[in-house]
Amino acid sequence: MEEMTNQKLFLHMDQTIAGELFEQTTYPWEILPLIKDFILEAGPKLPKEEYDQVEEDIWIAKSAAIAKTATICGPAIIGPDTEVRPGAFIRGNALIGAGCVVGNSTEIKNDILFNCVQVPHYNYVGDSILGYKSHMGAGSITSNVKSDKTNVVIKNGDEKIETGRKKIGAILGDYVEVGCGTILNPGSVVGRHTNIYPLSMVRGYIKPESIYKRAGEIAEKY
Repeated sequence: MEEMTNQKLFLHMDQTIAGELFEQTTYPWEILPLIKDFILEAGPKLPKEEYDQVEEDIWIAKSAAIAKTATICGPAIIGPDTEVRPGAFIRGNALIGAGCVVGNSTEIKNDILFNCVQVPHYNYVGDSILGYKSHMGAGSITSNVKSDKTNVVIKNGDEKIETGRKKIGAILGDYVEVGCGTILNPGSVVGRHTNIYPLSMVRGYIKPESIYKRAGEIAEKY
């Protein structure tokens, strides 16, 4: 399980204001139930010269560009120079870093997006953590609940990790590229610098510096 620890997946913990959550926990899915309380505690402490509290439990950086037709529900923090495009739906418990793009018709719910993350076109990202400079191509989504509604089990070969959580989307390490039209099944964990081919169906753990072509066909990147 060591390869799925916060330390292995995220080398840039300074690229999120929630870095302390990653230092206090071992595995990223342990952070998901902590997001709401972290936002509620951190929001009032944000520098007022940099952030506006636009509604109850919603803090938006003054330099962020928010489309008039975007819907933002709290608790939420949206960082500096982030762009939230028309029709975006931020459902709450959303910690969105600096320099991010949340695109048209993209839905965000109970997530941490590190700085410079892009989910720019028709994405659903629920109960997920997206590492520094990760990117989800158009129409790629996270599936965060199993069809039988049982707790999510993360698989790494023959190893099965009981998470005790009903809802886990995807964990993307730093610099992950997800191709268009991809489905990340509940509990997908993708290591740093990995590329996922378009129209893929991903489940379980994908090691870092890989090229995921399809189930059973994963090449080393370097």
